[in-house]
Amino acid sequence: MGTHTTNYTATFIAVADDCPVAQGAEPPLREPPSVARIQYDMLIAAPYQHTSDDVVYESNGRRRGLSREEFFAKGQPCLRASPLAKRYGWGVHCDAEGRVALVPAGSPEYRKFADDPTLSHVTAMRSKRG
Repeated sequence: MGTHTTNYTATFIAVADDCPVAQGAEPPLREPPSVARIQYDMLIAAPYQHTSDDVVYESNGRRRGLSREEFFAKGQPCLRASPLAKRYGWGVHCDAEGRVALVPAGSPEYRKFADDPTLSHVTAMRSKRG
């Protein structure tokens, strides 16, 4: 059984083209916490401490009671499909080691990463068909 990964290195994930907000917004608190809230809390508390696999597993696999091995035995959606990048206005910077941090849309830091020619650039998935 192979292991799949969602990790990117030296990449900037821009917010989705149809993102409804112009600046990074905090996902609402609720019980149980949403996927967006789990990811937001992890990445705001510890930027560049987690890989995409860590974040995707904590927000989707662990909460479903799966081991990390079970969860990654098949392909999983990466952070391009995250509600943070699709709905809440957060870009994601992946460093050279694959660790990730949130970058609020509309900020100078967001523009810096969006214009950085040394990074690969991808856009978050749209919520609606184009």
